[in-house]
Amino acid sequence: MKRFVAIGSVLMLTGIACIAFRSDRVEFTQMENDAPVKELPTLKNEAFKRGEMLSFRLHYGIIDAGIATLAVTDEARDLGGRKTFHVVGIGRSQGAFDWFFKVRDRYETYIDEQAIVPWLFVRRIQEGGYSCSQDYIFNHYSEKVDVGENKLYDSGPNMQDMLSAFYNARTMDLSMAKPGDIFSINAFVDKEIFPVKIKFIARETITTGLGTFKCLKFRPIIQKGRVFKHEEDLNVWISDDKNHIPILGQADVLVGSIKAELNGYSGLSNPVAKVE
Repeated sequence: MKRFVAIGSVLMLTGIACIAFRSDRVEFTQMENDAPVKELPTLKNEAFKRGEMLSFRLHYGIIDAGIATLAVTDEARDLGGRKTFHVVGIGRSQGAFDWFFKVRDRYETYIDEQAIVPWLFVRRIQEGGYSCSQDYIFNHYSEKVDVGENKLYDSGPNMQDMLSAFYNARTMDLSMAKPGDIFSINAFVDKEIFPVKIKFIARETITTGLGTFKCLKFRPIIQKGRVFKHEEDLNVWISDDKNHIPILGQADVLVGSIKAELNGYSGLSNPVAKVE
């Protein structure tokens, strides 16, 4: 599963995934009465808002392998006295690919509106013969993650989940980015802290089925060998505007190539950098 986590985490960061949970477990108040509540940061967010929808077409080699959507729902829910964005990511295999490797994935996260950190992460996936069900509660006051069954993990400040990390990354100011600059985010994935680092490569103009876009090209810094032959085998292009939506993600892996291409968007916060 590590190779799928590596690919999936990158796709989520660039844009490539109603679950029931026990709401009585969602408690973020300070445990010690004599300890002050930790002040959380305020992050400027001009990148996304409620009602945004992104859809992607996924290809495995020449096979049209599946579709994925990322939606910031209209729900405005308070968790622990904090207002949140509710984000849902869905991925499904289709066509011939669905016959031999069925994928039915659903991810949800509740992201703090001001700090852009997750409070609750829900994961329900079925990939071939593998299935996974996770409910993670993030306590950013104590810097712990509750994974259920009375198990707590240390997380550190501003920890992300594998879906919220993508939205947090979109808020970064990239206007002064120079080739070679590295941007880092830590995500809590499968009970581990998963450091994600991406290197800015260049500003490019690319053409997809939706048209031509001005883009920022990034290359995630990955471990070569088991999944990728070379570091340059994974590249991501995001729109060169304040939305920072993923336009194209392409990976050459040991067993073929994977491509995720934006094929629809709505409800964006800003004009998109599309070349008319």
